[in-house]
Parts: sequence; structure tokens; C-alpha cells
Amino acid sequence: MSHRPSPGRRSVLRGSLAASAALTLPTALGTAPAFARSGRPGAGWGVQTGDVTSHSGLVWVRSDRPARMIVETSATESFRNPRRWRGPLLGAGTDFTGTTRLHGLPPGEQIHYRVLLADPDDPRRTGEPVPGTFRTVPVRRRAGTRFVWSGDLAGQGWGINPDLGGYRIYDAMGALDPDFFLCSGDTIYADGPIAGTAALPDGGTWRNITTEEKSKVAETLAEFRGNFRYNLLDENLRRFNARVPSVVQWDDHEVRNNWYPGQVIADTDSRYTEKNVDVLAARARRAFGEYFPVSTLRPGAREGRVHRVLRQGPLLDVFVLDMRTYRNANSPGDQSVDPQGILGREQLEWLKRELSRSRAVWKVIAADMPIGLVVPDTSEGSANVEAVAQGDPGAPLGRELQIAELLRFVKHRRITGTVWLTADVHHTSAQHYQPSRAAFTDFEPFWEFVSGPLNAGAFPASALDGTFGPERVFVKAPTASNVSPAGGYQFFGEVDIDGDTAEMTVRLREQDGTVLFTKVLQPGRVGQ
Repeated sequence: MSHRPSPGRRSVLRGSLAASAALTLPTALGTAPAFARSGRPGAGWGVQTGDVTSHSGLVWVRSDRPARMIVETSATESFRNPRRWRGPLLGAGTDFTGTTRLHGLPPGEQIHYRVLLADPDDPRRTGEPVPGTFRTVPVRRRAGTRFVWSGDLAGQGWGINPDLGGYRIYDAMGALDPDFFLCSGDTIYADGPIAGTAALPDGGTWRNITTEEKSKVAETLAEFRGNFRYNLLDENLRRFNARVPSVVQWDDHEVRNNWYPGQVIADTDSRYTEKNVDVLAARARRAFGEYFPVSTLRPGAREGRVHRVLRQGPLLDVFVLDMRTYRNANSPGDQSVDPQGILGREQLEWLKRELSRSRAVWKVIAADMPIGLVVPDTSEGSANVEAVAQGDPGAPLGRELQIAELLRFVKHRRITGTVWLTADVHHTSAQHYQPSRAAFTDFEPFWEFVSGPLNAGAFPASALDGTFGPERVFVKAPTASNVSPAGGYQFFGEVDIDGDTAEMTVRLREQDGTVLFTKVLQPGRVGQ
């Protein structure tokens, strides 16, 4: 069995988090966050942690005005003899967001923290402290690890619906007491305005909380920032953020549907006055770095990268990919030579190098797009493809060439324990890739698990491309397109690695936590 900290340690904290939340969070879902003390800085958008390691972690907060960020940590909720961390000054340059890196933390321990915001001109004037908690990564193998993953939030016009209780899926994920949450992209829908109401197929009405920034497609930096703030209006999400660290990546909807570098938006799309997608992407990337605690990005900075590896102890390394920033232009994908592909040469070499260096039992490749599922680029005509697979079941072509190179490398280096996790396609499924079924055979078998959406339209299952021999072992998807969250089909996945056996159990779950599919994978194998 796994040797993990007792869930009771975190469940006890939930009571104190809820009590403190009453001081800093909205009394009604959808109300703009309120602040307890007039004239003092407030952190009504909650707190979150990210990219937690054995000895460090990033703590995030947003203030309602200029403030000095201060973090206190403790081994207990009493905060007796706390350790204090002086964070940055929060101002308009980062939309009043900021992160503080905690370091020198004990491994495998529950860390209690609280964020205080101090008046820059009078440090004695502080707002109500906002508490949170997280576990540092264990250095002992027998500790085990558990995490959840999903993606696609507030898509297709389906936003925060107070009639349904908002983003309830976050409560189901939090109930599993995960060590972290892997958010697989499409964290916002910058290209998807949210209206006050939407018609449902049964004649009912879907009701959204709305904001000015979500009333149109995002073009300005302020509008991108407003898209990230929108999701933080949801109390379920803020409560989850306060107790579960995140590992976040991005995909297309942080900018625009199916975007790629160098793209110019057609004049026929009158929603946009800024037609240069690179300009939009730069603004979106800046806002992304401001609203998520990502170790390779700094709030307000123009430099940095999304792809990175997170060492999660002896059992697990997570390789976070960026399949958007370095890709070539979307095309039919029928070229026989494609050195840039979907990752770009530099990122591909980075991934090979880090996989070779990894000594973890399991190596999760966190991809923001699937490998063998055909995703057409409907924004530019059905002849182009948006992901890797292009529908031809023969030898690798286009972006498939880069994936073939990576799979060959994994086989010949005898790298064990690779598992692919993704979201993007708005249904849940499990695919097993097998050389005996494939046109390209120079690889070892592997699994790819798909989950999502968190709160977005659900869509029918994507077609499979036979190049790498996928077999869809499980799928749950609607038969109609853009089924609202009221109609179900909202999903997340769970990964549980046992500390004694090192077995990896993958579960695909529905919005309420119901298990739909379970697969147990054995450690130490090149392929299975």
C-alpha cells in the first residue's frame, strides 16, 4: 500500500480555510471578490501554489491595490513560530499579481502558509491573511504519489453558472486529496466571449456570470488578464487552489483557436482588430505568467518558457510540453521532411536529454495535444490538421515524423515508464499504441490517456490515425457537438502510484468523481 500523509491532516485544514474564506471571498458565487478591511490591501482572488518540489514551491496572490506580498509558513495551522518570506511589491506592471518562491522546505511534509498584503507606505497596515496548504515532494519512494489532470475551462461560451454551483468538478478533484493538479492547457478561452445566457437543447436556459473582459475576444493585455481573472470568480476553484498545487501548461485558447507562430488573422474575422497572432500571443503569454505560478516564467516578464520538467521524487518525473510556441504552420501534414514539427527542434532535443537523465520510475509526458487522434483545423479549412495525426494511417508524415523520432529514441535508449497524458479534445479516452498494429514499428508499446473538459462544451470522439497503431480501449463522449456542462461529459483523470509496488493506477473519472475506467501499469518496463 502507499505510505501517504493522512488525508485527515488536510481535511482538518479545510475547516479553517472555509472560515477564513468567509472574510475574503464573495458571499454569493459570481460577486466580485470583496475585502474585509477598508483601506487595507485585499487578496480576494485567493492564493495558489505551483511547481512544488521536495524543498521549494511558488506561492501566488493578487492584490486589489499596490502592496507588499508577505508569506508566512508553518508546520501546523497554529502558525506558532512561523517562518516569514518577504515577497515582491505588487503593482500595475503585473496587474497586482506576484509570486514568492519558498525554499529550504522539508521534503514530504504538509506546509501551511498564509499570505499577507501590506501597505507599501505603512507595513503595519495589512489585509486579512489568506491561508493555504500544500505537500512538498517526498524523497522516499514508499511515500507514493497521487495527482489529477484535466483541461479546457470556460469554453464554447459555457462559463460560471451559479444555478449549477459553478465549477463543481474542482470539489470532486480536491476530495481525492491529490499532491498536485496537472492542468493540460486551454486554461482560458480568450477567443470565446461569454454571454449572460445561452439556450439549451431541452428548451432551458444556461445562465453565465459575465464580466466586461469576457464580452469580446481578448486582444489587449488588459483583456487577456481579465480572462484569467474570470475563472477566479469561482469559489470552487479558489478553494481548490488553496489546498492543491498546480502544474500548468498552455495550448491554443489562451490566445486564439488553433493558432501558430507567424499566423495572420484573415480580414473576414471581424472580431479582431489586431491581426498579428504573434502580438496576441505575447500578450497572452505575459498574462499567463502573471496568473499562474510557473517556475520558468516570471510575472511581467517577456522571456521564459512553458516547457519544463518537474521532479516529483523517486517515483515520478513530469515532462511538461509546449506544443504551441515552436510549431510550424498548420497544413495538411503530408510533407516527408519536417524538422520543426510541433515541438521545434530545440524542445525535442531538450525532451530527449531530460528523458535520458531521468531516474524516476515513471515519466509522464504532459502533452497539450494528443498523438494519434485526428484534430482538424476547422478555422482554416478541413484540409489542415491542428495536432500531430493527419488521418493517413501509413508511414509518418508531417508532424508525425518528429513523434516517430522521439518514440524511436525512447525505445533504443531503453527508457522505461513513459506514459502520455493530455486533454484538448473534450472527451475522455484511453489509447494503447502497439507496433504490431502500426505502419511505423520502431517503438515500444505505450499508453495515452485523455481527459477533459473541466467546464466547456463536450464533443464526439476524434478519429484515430493508424500510423502508430492506436487502439481505443475506452472512450466516453457525446454523439452531439458542444454539449453543455449541464448535459454532463465533463471529465478529469487520476494517477495513483503505489509506494510499495510502484504500480501506476490510472483512473478516468466523471465530473462527480465516478470512476469510468481503470488501468494498472507495471513499473520497470520499456513498453507495455
